[in-house]
Amino acid sequence: MSTPDIISPQLAKIDDEPFYRAISDENVLFEAAYRHKLPVLLKGPTGCGKSRFVEYMAWKLERPLVTVACHDDLTAADLVGRYLIVGGQTVWMDGPLSAAVRAGAICYLDEVVEARKDTMVVIHPLADSRRVLPIEKRGELVHAAEGFMLVISYNPGYQSVLKELKQSTRQRFIALNFDYPVPEVEANIIMHETGIPRATADKLVKFAGMTRNLKGSGLDEGASTRLLVHAGTLIAAGIEPVAACRSAIAQAVTDDEEMLSAVQELFSSVF
Repeated sequence: MSTPDIISPQLAKIDDEPFYRAISDENVLFEAAYRHKLPVLLKGPTGCGKSRFVEYMAWKLERPLVTVACHDDLTAADLVGRYLIVGGQTVWMDGPLSAAVRAGAICYLDEVVEARKDTMVVIHPLADSRRVLPIEKRGELVHAAEGFMLVISYNPGYQSVLKELKQSTRQRFIALNFDYPVPEVEANIIMHETGIPRATADKLVKFAGMTRNLKGSGLDEGASTRLLVHAGTLIAAGIEPVAACRSAIAQAVTDDEEMLSAVQELFSSVF
C-alpha cells in the first residue's frame, strides 16, 4: 500500500516450496501462532535451519516474506524508513519492517541481538496485543495488516552481557527451540541438497558429530548442517572429500592452528 508521499515496495510471495524437514512439532506451533497473531522467537545454533524453516512456513501460509539480517549498524531507521529526495520531491521510503506491516507479510529479523538496542523499542508494540508500528518521523501509527507476523531469531550460544535478549523482549514471543537434526534426517537433507550418495552423507554427518563434541573445548560451534551442505556441494562437483571438508568446514569453524589440525585429523579419520 502506498500514498503519493509514501513509497512502500510491493512484496512477492515464495512460489516454489522450499525444502524443509520438520524436526519436531515446530510446523504446527508456528502455524498456530500465526493464526492467533502471536510473534515467534526461534532459538538455535547457526546453520541449523531456522531461516529455511521461516521460508518454508511463509510458502505454506502463502504470505510474503521480508528477511532482515541484523548487524551492529542496523538502526531503527533502517527498519522503519526515512525521508528521501526523489525527483525533486521529499517522499517517505518505507523500511523492510514498515513494508511488511503494511502488506501483511511475515517479517523475519535474523540474529536480532546483533542489531542496535533502539530496534527493540520499535518492535515491542508489534509484539503484543497492540500490533502497531509507530513511525515518529511521520507522526503515524501503522496498524499491522491482516496476515502480518513478526519472527525473530538468535543463537543463545553467542549471547554475552552486551548482546543479550532482554526479558522484556523475550516474554512477548512464542519460543521455538532448534537444534541440528538427528543423523538420519540430517543425512537426508544433505543428500537432497547436494545429490551426493548416502554413504558420503553419512560420513559427513558422523564428522559433524565429532566437531560438535568439541564445542566449548576449543570450538565455539561445531559443523552446522549448512556447512555440511557446502562440503557436499563441493564433493558433488568433484572435489576430494578431505579437501572439501578442509575448505568448507574446518577453515570455516576456526582460525586456531591447533584446532585446525585437530579438526583435519577428524575428517581424515572418517574419509
